[in-house]
Amino acid sequence: MVTYKIRVATGDYLCGGTMDSVAITLVGTQGDSPKFQLDRCGKDFSPGEVDELVVQTEHNLGPILLIRLHKERYGIFPQTDWNCSFVEVVGPRGEVTRFPCYQWIVGYTTLQLREGAAKTVCDDSDNKLLLRHRKKELRAKQKAYRYKEFQPGWPKCLDVDTVDQLNRNDQYSCTKTSTLEMNLAAGQVELKLKGLLDCKKSWSKLNDIQRAFWFYRSPASEYVSKHWDEDVFFGYQYLNGVNPVSLRKCLEVPAKFPVTQEMVAKSLEKSTTLEKELAKGSLFLIDCQILEGTPATELNGRRQHIAAPICLLHLNHWGELVPIAIQLTQQPGPESPIFLPSDSEWDWALAKFWVRNSTFHIHEVLTHLLYTHLMAEVFTLATLRHLPMCHPLHKLLIPHMRYTLHINVLGRVRLFAPGGLIDEATATGFHGLSHLLAKGLSTLTYSTLCLPDDLKDRGVEDLPNYYYKEDGMKLWEAIHSFVSGIVTLYYQDDGAVRGDPELQAWVAEIFLQGPLGRESSGFPSRLESIGELAKFLTMVIFTGSIRHASVNNGQFDFGAWMPNYPSSMRKPPPKTKGSATFASVLETLPDVSTTCRSLLILWLLSKEPGDRRPLGCYPAEHFTEDAPKRVIAAFQNRLAQISKEIEERNRRLPLPYNYLNPPEIENSTSI
Repeated sequence: MVTYKIRVATGDYLCGGTMDSVAITLVGTQGDSPKFQLDRCGKDFSPGEVDELVVQTEHNLGPILLIRLHKERYGIFPQTDWNCSFVEVVGPRGEVTRFPCYQWIVGYTTLQLREGAAKTVCDDSDNKLLLRHRKKELRAKQKAYRYKEFQPGWPKCLDVDTVDQLNRNDQYSCTKTSTLEMNLAAGQVELKLKGLLDCKKSWSKLNDIQRAFWFYRSPASEYVSKHWDEDVFFGYQYLNGVNPVSLRKCLEVPAKFPVTQEMVAKSLEKSTTLEKELAKGSLFLIDCQILEGTPATELNGRRQHIAAPICLLHLNHWGELVPIAIQLTQQPGPESPIFLPSDSEWDWALAKFWVRNSTFHIHEVLTHLLYTHLMAEVFTLATLRHLPMCHPLHKLLIPHMRYTLHINVLGRVRLFAPGGLIDEATATGFHGLSHLLAKGLSTLTYSTLCLPDDLKDRGVEDLPNYYYKEDGMKLWEAIHSFVSGIVTLYYQDDGAVRGDPELQAWVAEIFLQGPLGRESSGFPSRLESIGELAKFLTMVIFTGSIRHASVNNGQFDFGAWMPNYPSSMRKPPPKTKGSATFASVLETLPDVSTTCRSLLILWLLSKEPGDRRPLGCYPAEHFTEDAPKRVIAAFQNRLAQISKEIEERNRRLPLPYNYLNPPEIENSTSI
């Protein structure tokens, strides 16, 4: 008789264990074993536990290639799902073979797991058994994960209607679900008790806004409430606020924005001119042209308004970025004046409110929803459908796709669907959001999602005090080094990349279902080299983790003080100067109810609800070989070094920029 030792690890999740009967079949190069029961007297397969058992076969099975886990009824007990982490088989000569699982096994079923070494399809070309296994796995995944069109012109999404229809492995854990619901309930209760959530009146004075979420304020939100009306802080937010990717260098003043030297002379030093500053490269634009034609909704029975302003900013000799001219439309003329810091206090304040409101829409719909959530969903679905669990790129990517499907389905149900929170809190409502997002996808490019390319395209790679750029580039380079290390372990040359049909099917599907096959997007439909693959993988991981953190985690900090981040405007943009007053500004800004519903969304999305996995944290060991483990360790060490550098820098700042500190970044888009 030949003895095999079996170690079965159960995930440390609430209700992760099972009372069902579990059996195992070993499949080796020299035959299959009988089915062995793994149950013993007493309770087996408890959360966080490793059960050790012994089985015997009549002959040596050779190297173990596969195992089959049979989950079956046990007596009169009801079926219970089981979260299996891994199985280890110790052979007769002490050789250890690990079979990663890290998934829920639902119902009475048989799950077949491969030995954990990462293999491309080319590596399996001489083994018909393993080829059949990976093809069967992908057929099942492609049947389970299907695409649908949620709205015309949007990236395709998962074809389910509610989170209850999701595969158990894609759903939030009990901890994450309960924490999210508690956060939502706590926010709603506070606003209800204060009588704010249903109040449709205007704010009578700005200080009253502090009553909303008073107990949830943060040091950053306090700083914002004190400095929000300063021009320096207005400009700072386009570097290090929640939308740090819209600023673009101004090489020449656009014809549609006829700013003259006389207009901005008071905002520039006496020794310089508009032309000199253009040549020097110290002028920048915020152009909200994409908002033109976006339909506005009604909130509390009143039609809202959306503008498409242009804002010119100047980088002064102190290294401060300040606004020096604002036009509230894309068409110059007598009814579209250019507002200046030298105008009356409330004229200039109102112009800045319009820019803030417009960039709110661009941020929430494009920078946040489209560029991170929806693109990350396409990356996730393509990975599940075309890369089997044994594929090295599946092992690399899957930690960065945790819970993405759940949060996106939840968003489609409760946040941005008709009648959802967005419909009740923003000027776009559902229809405006849908229009703007489709327009945004039609202009989205691959370079937009590749940080080095994006910084260069916008001409901002040398801007001082641009902490998003500084931290983001360090992290981009760290991820690129990490994925390059993994890729070169499994692809010996460019031909291996070109010859991997699963990889090519994966990137082709992303091209078709993300930018909808639009060649002008620059997204590749094939990858021809190791370099192209490493860059694409870096973009995928960066998008779901770092890019999302940069545009998500500060939403409440910068938006809790509503005047800094208004979600709607109740009056149209002014067509003349000199008419704005404090009272008219309050009549233009969101009413009390709309403010509170917007704050509720920002509060909910900014607060990661438990069960966190910070960037580089991989408790599920999908890679079993030593070489990729060394690459992962080097990545984790680099992240720790970057974190120290950020914390040292932040100690010198009046408003620390901590959104790209690795411990604060989630591995995936999960909220």
